[in-house]
Parts: sequence; C-alpha cells; structure tokens
Amino acid sequence: MRLLDEVPLGALLVAALLLGLAPLVPEPHVWQKLKMLADGSLTAPIDIFDLLLHGAPWVLLGLKLYRIRRPG
Repeated sequence: MRLLDEVPLGALLVAALLLGLAPLVPEPHVWQKLKMLADGSLTAPIDIFDLLLHGAPWVLLGLKLYRIRRPG
C-alpha cells in the first residue's frame, strides 16, 4: 500500500476520468461492461479484460480515498 500512498490523488482522478470513462459515446466503457456483468453477458475474454482495464483506475481511486480518510 506504500506505493499507492505515493501516487498523487490528482493523477488517479485524471486516470479514472480519462481511462475509466473513455469512450464517452455512445456510453462509457466501464458502464457498458458493468451492465453486461449484471445481465450475465460478460463472457468474452476481451470484454473481461476491458472491464478490468477501464475499472482499475476507479478501484485505485477508491482505495486511495479510503487510505486518506481512514482514522489513525
């Protein structure tokens, strides 16, 4: 977790917005893949990789915010 502490919050925010939401049209990839996951159609390896790729910045941003907010 030390590595995550060294990454600037702004860099993670930019990564989440740019990579996490790209492409915006017709809908963000991460949203499209989450809908596919919910309805059970996320089966192709490329779609699973796409979800991991576009979702990773959001997960890292969430972990960073948790580490900043945690007590102690």
